[in-house]
Amino acid sequence: QVQLVESGGGLVQAGGSLRLSCAASGSIFRINAMRWYRQVPGKQRELVAVISSGGSTNYADSAKGRFTISRDNAKNTVYLQMNSLKPEDTAVYYCNAHLTDRTYYTDNYWGQGTQVTVSS
Repeated sequence: QVQLVESGGGLVQAGGSLRLSCAASGSIFRINAMRWYRQVPGKQRELVAVISSGGSTNYADSAKGRFTISRDNAKNTVYLQMNSLKPEDTAVYYCNAHLTDRTYYTDNYWGQGTQVTVSS
């Protein structure tokens, strides 16, 4: 069984910073790509950033230059450093991991989400 647990959300003023973490645990053989998504009520979940197993990264246009995704493979953890936050960054942030478990079953797994609120 695999579990993803996020932390680091909260309330911050515009221009501030937050660092989200997402730790994967359980019967993991290999973690491939890891992603951060966000969702606002009434809207579709949108991709914010992705990092490959080798460390290559890609960002949504809204995140470029302000957010940085990174990972610690030894800890099975992905991070999202968010700087220069804006009120429009307010959302529930979800991590996603495409991983193979020890039975060699591969699937996408989701965390429970963490709320980020940016006040103006």
